[in-house]
Amino acid sequence: MKVFLRSTIVLFFLAAAAFAQNEVISPNENLVVEGVPPIPASLAETVGRYTNFRGASLQSWDPINRELLISTRFADTVQIHLVKMPGGARIQLTFYPDSVNRAEYSPVKNDSFVFAKDVGGGEFFQIYRYDKANGDVTLLTDGKSRNTDPVWSYAGDKLVYGSTRRTGNDVDLYVTDPADAKSDHLLAQLQGGGWQALDWSPDNRRILVLEEISANESYLWIVDAASGEETLLTPKGGATKISYQGGRFSKDGKGIYVTTDKDSEFHRLAYIDLASKAHSYLTSNIPWDVDELALSYDGNLIAFVTNEDGFGILHLLDTKTGKEKPVPDLPKGIVSAVRWHKNNHDLAFEITSARSTSDVYSLDVQSGKVERWTYSETGGLNTANFSEPELIHWKSWDGRSISGFLYRPPAKFTGKRPVIIDIHGGPEGQYRPDFLGRDNYYLNELGIALIFSNVRGSTGYGKTFLALAPITTIAFAARWTWWVRPTWSRSSNTRPDIGRICVEWNMATSVIPKCVSSSNAPRLSTKRKISPSLCSSSRGKMIREFPPASRNRW
Repeated sequence: MKVFLRSTIVLFFLAAAAFAQNEVISPNENLVVEGVPPIPASLAETVGRYTNFRGASLQSWDPINRELLISTRFADTVQIHLVKMPGGARIQLTFYPDSVNRAEYSPVKNDSFVFAKDVGGGEFFQIYRYDKANGDVTLLTDGKSRNTDPVWSYAGDKLVYGSTRRTGNDVDLYVTDPADAKSDHLLAQLQGGGWQALDWSPDNRRILVLEEISANESYLWIVDAASGEETLLTPKGGATKISYQGGRFSKDGKGIYVTTDKDSEFHRLAYIDLASKAHSYLTSNIPWDVDELALSYDGNLIAFVTNEDGFGILHLLDTKTGKEKPVPDLPKGIVSAVRWHKNNHDLAFEITSARSTSDVYSLDVQSGKVERWTYSETGGLNTANFSEPELIHWKSWDGRSISGFLYRPPAKFTGKRPVIIDIHGGPEGQYRPDFLGRDNYYLNELGIALIFSNVRGSTGYGKTFLALAPITTIAFAARWTWWVRPTWSRSSNTRPDIGRICVEWNMATSVIPKCVSSSNAPRLSTKRKISPSLCSSSRGKMIREFPPASRNRW
């Protein structure tokens, strides 16, 4: 975490009542502060602008009208809003002290939708029905267990979801008619916590279910929607672990479209024939993971998104010809959350980039017209001048190529600049070039360059790379520095989760020379002391290079 920035924000809010009267922020009496200099109120105000961004997330198309449900935050929590046209007003529908994290219309009617929320961040999600005519809300689940991943039947009269109701740990499948809360019942009793319903068959008689064991091992099942009988679709016990994700029944119900890394380094889009269980691969020409897919209601087009060196790229595939259709140019960033309208030509999705928080767009696949539905606020800052990511690569000790994204500070900062190298958490995970949020403060106000590294063990670069231990890459990246601050207990046996490396960088030559760090780092604590990720102490001194012989100590 960016502890100095985080400390500033925390202290700012704790002292909000005295903000106008004091020139400095006074820490709350419950905080133990050591070595942190007085924090000017003006600094807190400047930092505050970089924390006041808003984003919009796509939730659902209206099945009849060309309208969208989105989620966004106007006050303290994310709520559901209705948007009736591109660029239209965001009409708030839910008003809770806790965030609402999902909402979806029935595929048939638009008089109500279901949504999920928890209380106090406890993640014991409950599912509700919202009636648009009067705003009434009806609880559909038990109010106590964790309930996740609701999926509508194509007839619009059933909802399947996962619930821990029976044991508190195992995720079973339950089915309910949202119009009748008393219809809720157990469908299939399962073992383990990695189960998720993916789709109903077009005839509403079968349910496609995913059993996830780990990031590189999962299985697909077919569950009878009446009896709950389970049939394994993808065999277990092979010599190589295989991952499946996504999953949609074909229009005729004879097969399913999925993504899988079976017989490949990457997740490919595939079609599985349900009778023979044979796999046909549809994107072998793309050497990147397919992250998600959406099948049009008429079954003729698949929209899918590939993760290409971190960027999310939208594709359209004709299911009859097996060929791709052209996609207009979109803002460069990460495309996600693809959703088809029932008219089969409007495709909605989210885009986030270095200069834009998450916003909702649509593409008319017939005309090629792209429309932006939301324009999320960015704290009054002009994001058009924010730094764009540069994809960089370097060789590891074994010759393997490692990648990351470099963000340069504005040209007003000249000469050698400090650099923060940020190593993502996980260990499975990937840094992708989305909106930096408050990290832009480091760039724009302090002139610190940022490098986000995708170390060994990162997703997005094939399953062999995913299986590698990250520590050797961290060590090799650290050859130009001596200080790595992983956020893990040194007394534990766990691998480092997140780290920051601070170095000095020559802006003119883009060469990273000697390492730098600080001593006497400030601390902030409630119960324990935390060392912040700073390239320099509050006194602004960068000191001492680590002895060369010790740089390869890992």
